[in-house]
Amino acid sequence: MSPDQKYSHNYGIMGRMKTTIELPDELLISAKKRAAELRQSLRGLIEEGLRTRLARPEKGRAMKPRKIHWVLVKGGLPPDLNMTDRVKMHDWMRSHG
Repeated sequence: MSPDQKYSHNYGIMGRMKTTIELPDELLISAKKRAAELRQSLRGLIEEGLRTRLARPEKGRAMKPRKIHWVLVKGGLPPDLNMTDRVKMHDWMRSHG
């Protein structure tokens, strides 16, 4: 695996991906000017900004794990619904939805 490739359990081995984003005109113009001032590509500036932002821990906004509060009603769960296996549970929901 080359240094540019990263492994993702969802997508396999990935290198660089192309994507399209919509930005306000004034933001894009400012970004292009800054990239030119730094003698850097726009892609490099955006990549650097994303890496910097993603490396910073979120302060005060961390998601706390939530406890599941099960609501029990007469009748219970269907006997063929497996709640211990997420994939099987989703398959069951799709087949009964």
